Amino acid sequence: MSSNVARADYAGSAACRPCHPDAFAAWERSPMHRMTRDARGATVLAPFDGTRWSFGGDTAVLDQKGGERFVRIKPARGPARTYRLTRVIGGRTREDFAGVDANGGADEMVLPISYVFRTHALRYKGYSVMIHERDELRAGPVWSQACIFCHNTVPEIDRWLGAIAGPRAPPYQGVLVEGWLAPERRARAAVDPLGLGRVLGAEVALLGGSLPPSGAPPSSEARAAIGVIRSGFDGHALVEEGIGCEACHGGAREHTQVPAQRPSFVPRAPWLDVRPPEVSARGWYPATVGPARARAPETAPAPGSWTRAQAINRVCARCHQVLFSRYPYTWEGGRRDEMAGGSSINSGEARDFLLGGCADAMSCVDCHRPHAPASDIPPSDQNATCTRCHRELGAPARLRAHAHHDPDGPAGLCVACHMPRKNMGLDGRLTRYHRVGSPTDPARVLGDRPLECALCHADRSVAELVDAMEAWWPVRYPRQRLVELYGTLDANVLRATIEHGKAHEKVVAMAVLGEAGARDAAPLIARELRSEFPLVREWAQSALTRACRGPASPSSGAAALAACETSPGPPVPRSSIPASSAEDPED
Repeated sequence: MSSNVARADYAGSAACRPCHPDAFAAWERSPMHRMTRDARGATVLAPFDGTRWSFGGDTAVLDQKGGERFVRIKPARGPARTYRLTRVIGGRTREDFAGVDANGGADEMVLPISYVFRTHALRYKGYSVMIHERDELRAGPVWSQACIFCHNTVPEIDRWLGAIAGPRAPPYQGVLVEGWLAPERRARAAVDPLGLGRVLGAEVALLGGSLPPSGAPPSSEARAAIGVIRSGFDGHALVEEGIGCEACHGGAREHTQVPAQRPSFVPRAPWLDVRPPEVSARGWYPATVGPARARAPETAPAPGSWTRAQAINRVCARCHQVLFSRYPYTWEGGRRDEMAGGSSINSGEARDFLLGGCADAMSCVDCHRPHAPASDIPPSDQNATCTRCHRELGAPARLRAHAHHDPDGPAGLCVACHMPRKNMGLDGRLTRYHRVGSPTDPARVLGDRPLECALCHADRSVAELVDAMEAWWPVRYPRQRLVELYGTLDANVLRATIEHGKAHEKVVAMAVLGEAGARDAAPLIARELRSEFPLVREWAQSALTRACRGPASPSSGAAALAACETSPGPPVPRSSIPASSAEDPED
């Protein structure tokens, strides 16, 4: 049996170029390839030209000397420290940095600044997630202990150690997504102890460590290997800097030697047996890859075999599974420390997708093109992807009856309702929530604010939206619970969400009101300029700017609020909720 998970199984992306020149060229231009770059010679957009940036009483100075880039951090109290840049991280929406102490230091530290492309400005590194106010600029954590696995190519065996180690596994970067899923949605793995021991022994020896004596159970060997990885895995241990071909396609050395031996998205080795979860109880839908019209339907998989979608989605979830920070709340009224619902920010998309209704048959690459600079398929192809399985909705009349909206309008896109825009994107815009479901799901209606219909119908009250949902679909919702969420059924959904909601819920409501130009909501939004979370304050300022149609980058949220108060403008136009034109017996 072939193997694609051990360090010896990897050949490097350059080995793919001779046979796949077009894919290789596209990958070289993609954000994946540029995810981590050596700072020497890298193209950097951040202003390393003597720019000074203040954070409270501390200062950071970005400079360049002799072809090297430096960040000097001067605290209000205590000595300054200068760091020489070693890594540039990211490059699609922002740049982060790692560096070593220029006066002597071996550890590459994550530097406390980011350069955000949308605003062309520096920002405190952690403020892209829901963390509380920080009181100083300080480098840390160590890059190799915090960022290295998801932003680079590493042997897949190193990611599986936590699963092999079991419940007593020490925390480390290589956590599989399965622990964030319900038991029936988890993949299962079995290992042969002798084979595992040989592979782990070689990996641990390369990192400068050792395993327990021969004969130790796999869980003990895995725990020991995790300890070695936490202390010994650094930039020199990477298979490849950045996201290489094999970060997704698996170790492909055998394929480069024998082309007929195809790469596998599923981890495989003679000593490893990875089994998929059972296909969704809702039934089998044919898996698709790429443009929907390009593939014929597939037959249902044999029991215990992987669908292509299941395998690909778990590849993406190696990194896109993150519930960042210690912020406790998730969508569906969940909590991070319990059985968490979906994430409200970037980088949890693949895990969220695995929680939803299409994960056995539809893969991430049906909509996203990881090799391409522009990664998403155009809207004109989006419904075709869905109607490969839901064929009865391919006809406009059927789609109108199902959605109760104009098929040619914005609500005619399947994703408008089933993947609503309610997550905080790194570019400061709302992005699609990837847990495929319905705005009528009780967990969303009764566990979350705002009602998802309000994301398009910003002017509507709780009663108006819930009454429409109950008229169109066989659903009923307890009014008392809705009163607990919004204060009153007559309340405007978005404004009540800002008044009563959790922090991530407030962000969504503010962003939608801002996009709608709701000047009269400006005082309510302005309250969130005092939020305990810097990220919420940033979204509040942006929402005020959009609501008031003020300058692109106001000096403060107060300036935008003043602009609203002196020129209140017209109220938000009342949206139209269309009447049902037909009944769909399957709804």
